[in-house]
Amino acid sequence: MKFLVEEIEQYSAAHTEGENELLKSLNRETHANVLNPRMLSGHLQGRFLSMISRMIRPDRILEIGTYTGYSAICLCEGLTESGKLITIDINEELETFTRGFLAKTAFNDKIDYRIGNALDIIPTLTDTFDLVFIDADKINYSSYFNLCLDKVRKGGFLIADNVLWSGKVVQQDIKKTDKDTQALLDFNRMVHEDGRVSNILLPIRDGLMILQKI
Repeated sequence: MKFLVEEIEQYSAAHTEGENELLKSLNRETHANVLNPRMLSGHLQGRFLSMISRMIRPDRILEIGTYTGYSAICLCEGLTESGKLITIDINEELETFTRGFLAKTAFNDKIDYRIGNALDIIPTLTDTFDLVFIDADKINYSSYFNLCLDKVRKGGFLIADNVLWSGKVVQQDIKKTDKDTQALLDFNRMVHEDGRVSNILLPIRDGLMILQKI
């Protein structure tokens, strides 16, 4: 996931608002105790998500893929006073760890944390969302987009993480393309060609696709 020279990344992080103590602790504990800690949004991306949320001031956020809750906490920083974030994750083994950290935030009563298959849960949601963050299994990115778009208000936003997939989306040997990479190639092409949204792909960390519903 290194797309910039290390010095530039370090300089960028050094000139970005720091994590609060809870996020620092969550970052440390995730790296120390949880498998695949690279899945954590982390400092720079977390501050970006927080900034976007504070710019939009969403009343309703949907997050697909909670992991240990770092991105959910960051996204909550921009919620309106009456706002709510629904976050869905299929990994029940992380539930106790994640709920423990969410309970320590000022947003605990704003977070609706659900364990289950997002493909089953999303169709049951009746909220209209201002912001959707997709950061789950890559195979289903296109399905998540299609399920969510009608639930996003006009002018609302969707953000998809990992759309550069450690650079695999620009690999030359198509015969070596794995299923996750192909799914992301298909997703990136699909949303880029979809007239219902405008889009920009930002090379932040592992790539963020920012979509606005037209």
